[in-house]
Amino acid sequence: MPRLSCLRPRVAILDTRTAWPPARAADAELTTPEHRSWRAAVLRRAGYRCEEPDCGRTGVRLFADHIVEGRDGGAPLDPANGQCLCGSRHSRKRAAVGATRMRA
Repeated sequence: MPRLSCLRPRVAILDTRTAWPPARAADAELTTPEHRSWRAAVLRRAGYRCEEPDCGRTGVRLFADHIVEGRDGGAPLDPANGQCLCGSRHSRKRAAVGATRMRA
C-alpha cells in the first residue's frame, strides 16, 4: 500500500520572539508647530501636573488632552479646551470616550 506524504503547511508560522511590529507614526496634525505650541501652553498652565482632582502627579509623561475633541465640536488649538493628564488618566479618558462612541 502506498504511503501518504505529509504536505507542508501553506501558512508560515510567525516567530514572535524575533518579529517586530510595524513602526508607529504620529498623526500629521500632532507634529505641526501650532499643535506643539498649544501643547506647551496647556502643560505650562497646569504647572506640569496632572489636572485630575484626585491625582496631581508630576514627573511622569504628561499628555495635553482636548476636553472636547475636535470631532465632537471642540476647538483644536484653544488652550481653554485643553487639560494636562498623566498617562493612566489619559488612557482612562480615551477608553471612556471610545466606549461612549461605540454605544452611539
